[in-house]
Formats: sequence, structure tokens, C-alpha cells
Amino acid sequence: MINPAKKVILFSVILLSVIAINSKLTLAVDSGEANLSREELENRIRAQSLELEKLNQELTQTEEKLQGTKTERVGLQKELTTIKNNISQLNLSIRADKVGIEKLSLEIDSLKYDIQDIELSVDDKREAIVQLLRRLQRNSQTNLITILLKGNSLAENLLEAQSLTDASSQLGIEISGLDELRGAKVRKVGNIDAKLVEISERKRNSENKKIIIEDQEDTKETLLANTKNKESIYNQQLKELEKKQEEIAAEIEKVETELRKQIDPNLLPTPRPGVFLWPVKTVKITQRYGVTEFAKKNYRGQHHNGLDLGGPIGTPILAAGDGIVINVADQDQYRGCRGGAYGKLIVVKHKNGLTTLYAHLSRFIVSIGQEVKAGEVIGYMGKTGWATGPHLHFTVFANNTLTPARAGFPEGTKASRVCGPMPVGGDLDPEQYL
Repeated sequence: MINPAKKVILFSVILLSVIAINSKLTLAVDSGEANLSREELENRIRAQSLELEKLNQELTQTEEKLQGTKTERVGLQKELTTIKNNISQLNLSIRADKVGIEKLSLEIDSLKYDIQDIELSVDDKREAIVQLLRRLQRNSQTNLITILLKGNSLAENLLEAQSLTDASSQLGIEISGLDELRGAKVRKVGNIDAKLVEISERKRNSENKKIIIEDQEDTKETLLANTKNKESIYNQQLKELEKKQEEIAAEIEKVETELRKQIDPNLLPTPRPGVFLWPVKTVKITQRYGVTEFAKKNYRGQHHNGLDLGGPIGTPILAAGDGIVINVADQDQYRGCRGGAYGKLIVVKHKNGLTTLYAHLSRFIVSIGQEVKAGEVIGYMGKTGWATGPHLHFTVFANNTLTPARAGFPEGTKASRVCGPMPVGGDLDPEQYL
């Protein structure tokens, strides 16, 4: 038998559970109403999944085609073909985003059906609880001895007492079930919220990919104009560029060799996985840090100051950790530096004693002074600056080696001969923090 104090507690638990459920449910319903039946939704979701799978296969084939061109002889026509394939890949990616958004929207509508089903179960349980409480309340003033002595039949009295005990136990079960339903609703609403965030991200990525396509078209027109569509002119320009790249690499290495000596290990986090997030969702390492084969062949200093991560042009680039953007630049805008250094870049300073550099981007979407969160999209993978193909160059600097900001020069930069303010610092192996 339940005393009055326990009843108050039970009523409170029930009311809190119902209020929590209803508030969550309102949030879900406000996000939109499903117009299709559940069966129609499931059929549409399956169809969108198949379409998305087909587009992803096409994207893989296009990426393989791009990888295949790397073995071809460097030349104007190869460069033009690469730009064409990049644009095709971006268009496919935009289509995949569109189908993905439609699929996510359908899944949200399907989740709303699930929430409606849960609400019906909540109503049933709430009614069952009310009935049990009314029954227990009617007998709240009668103790067990009175029940056993009040009737003519002891058997009947025992059954009544047992019935009240069972009702009390059932009340606990119903309240527990109500709480489970509340949790189920919260999870469904959480799924909806996550899908709404993904829809927003896909929409933003698609808009930026459209701009990257325009940039690729401009690059093609500039290339044709500068070479007059002649291989001989392109090859001559390529030789001049290779000489310039070597000079710029030597300039950077000379400065960073000295800055590496200034690194104070006491000011750095303990090297371990997870200090930083990977700056791309799909990790494909194409060149590691240090004295690599590519560095020995192409860099005068034979040292690669970061980690190269390959992927399709337009791949979202993520901030590796919370921090403040201290530099955003496009070194290709400097006439003497075009194709010779980092191209479009972002530098983020973190509170843990480290700074991260993201280079060769096709587009950046942050600005100097902006605070960013770990995992936030800050730009998109590209092939600007000195890059043989779309990839992200990711460098980690020690904060204590960065030069202070000054007029015309963001923090962590030094004047270079042809590239303007050059981001430099005492570099560390990024993999020891990823």
C-alpha cells in the first residue's frame, strides 16, 4: 500500500516525465510535417540510397581517373584535362549532396512517424498510471489488517490485498516504461537534430563547391591565355616555375631550420593521439613529415615540414582544434609566387602551445581573428600553390617560435622575397598529435 507521501513523489515523477516528453515532441513536430505515408517514405529512402551509392561509385571512378593522369607526362593538355576532371568531380559531388539532403529529409519525416507512435504509447501508459493511482488512492486510508478483516471471506480479502499489492508493483512498471519512452523520444529528436545539422552542412558545402567550379573555370581561362594554348610556351613557363619553387622552398627551409632550434618542449603538450582531430574525415596520407623521398628529390633542404593528406578537390577541411585564426592568405595572388608556395592557406593558433597550418586550399571560409571549434569546416581541399594534385598540406608549429604580428604581417609570418608574408615557425611532426 502506498502512503500519501509516496503518492506525491509518484505524481511528481509522472508529471515531470510527461512534461519532458511533450516538450521534446513539440520541438520535433515544429521542424516539419510528413506528407507521405510511412511505406512511401521507406520506398523513397531506399531509392535515394541507391542513387547515392551510384553517385559515390561515379565519384570513385573520377578520382581513379585523376590519379591515373599523375603518371602521364606533365604538359598543357594534361593540366587542362585535370581541370576538366576536377570540375566533373565537383559537379558529381554537388549532385551527391543534393540526393543526400533529400534522403536526410525523408529520414526526418520517418523519424516523426516514430515519435508519433511513441506518443500514442505514452498516452496509453499515462492512462494506465492514472487508473492505478485512482485505485490506490481509494484504498489509501485503509491498512492491510482492515482489508483482511472487513469481509466475510478471508480468501476474498486476501485476493483484494494481493490485488492492491500487484497494482502498486504495476504502477512502478508503468512509470519505468514511461521513462523508457521518454528516453526513446529524446533519442529520436536527437537524431532529427543531427540530420538537420548535416543538411545544413551539405547545403553550405554545395554552395562553396559551386564557387570552386567557377574558380576552376577561371584557372582554365588564365592558363589558356598565358600559354596561348601552346605546349611549348607552357613547358617554358613550367621550367621557370620549377626554378622559382626551388628558390622559395630553400628560403622557407633556411628560416625554419633556425626556428626549429627555438622550440621549447616544456611549452608543448605531451605527444599523444587525440591532441588534435584529423583535419579531414577520410585520411589518406600521401607524404609524411621529415626527410621524405619527394623532399629529397624536390626540396633543396630535403625536409618536408608537414603532412600531406590527399583527396578530391572540394573536400571539407576541418579545424584540428579550438583556436583563433591568425592568418588567411592567397599566395598565388603575388605574381612572382603563383604556383610556388602554399597557395590559399589558413593558420589557426591554439591554447595548447601549438599552431596549425592548412595549405593548398581551393577556398577558405574563415577570416583573421575568427574563433573556430574543433571539427568546424574552415575551408576546402584544393591544388593552389605548389601542388602536384589536390591535397591538404598540414603543418604544426610551436607557438613560442612564432613572430609577433606587425603592420602588414600577421602573427607567425616573415617577409619573403616574392610571396609576401610567409607563414613560418618551428615545425613538429603532426602525426605525434593526431
